[in-house]
Amino acid sequence: MLAGTFSIVAYDQAAGLCGVAVSSRMPAIGALSVFAHAESGAIATQALINPLLGVDGLELLRSHPAEQALHRVLARDPGADARQVAMVDRFGRAAAHTGAETHPWSGHRVGNGYAVAGNILVDGGTVDAMAERFEATAEAPLAERLLTALEAGQDAGGDRRGKQSACLFVHHGHPYPYLDLRVDDHADPVTELRRLYDVAKRELLPFVHALPTRARPAGEFDQLLNLD
Repeated sequence: MLAGTFSIVAYDQAAGLCGVAVSSRMPAIGALSVFAHAESGAIATQALINPLLGVDGLELLRSHPAEQALHRVLARDPGADARQVAMVDRFGRAAAHTGAETHPWSGHRVGNGYAVAGNILVDGGTVDAMAERFEATAEAPLAERLLTALEAGQDAGGDRRGKQSACLFVHHGHPYPYLDLRVDDHADPVTELRRLYDVAKRELLPFVHALPTRARPAGEFDQLLNLD
């Protein structure tokens, strides 16, 4: 199956958060395409997906800028011409690759702190809309910016084969993610992802903020446990 996909990776240095939002006309795109850790950066690997680009890329991002990390992982991938990769490091430096053998429309945009990419799209308006929306929402939380960029991409056309799955993943530097929401098989996955995100803001993120960390092993559950 060809993984026609549109995605955005970004790093918010002020908040210490990085993340990925992605959608595709294939099931469970978030299971294979999304890699992020706040100590390294964020990566989306798509087209003829090679998850090793995400695994190895995150390790390289610990000590290399995004452009160098991208060059190194692609140099040892014999199928690089069929891959599409977007990555951003913890300093907000972004890089992307769209192989010559990816299916049209395919391409990417790179900006300050983010990169967007897509293949098998209706046209380039999808990635243009994503970049414009992300830049226009600079004051919003990272998760919101990623999701609104994904919505803009879908509204602009998205995957020309249709819709099936979507994912929103944000990492904050702890051993577990800050937010990991997936819609694995749905007729309107980006809309469903928005619904899940709105639920998570009310019911999940307050709990995540209270979870134990290395610096506070007991967590901060007192306010959540106060039922008065």
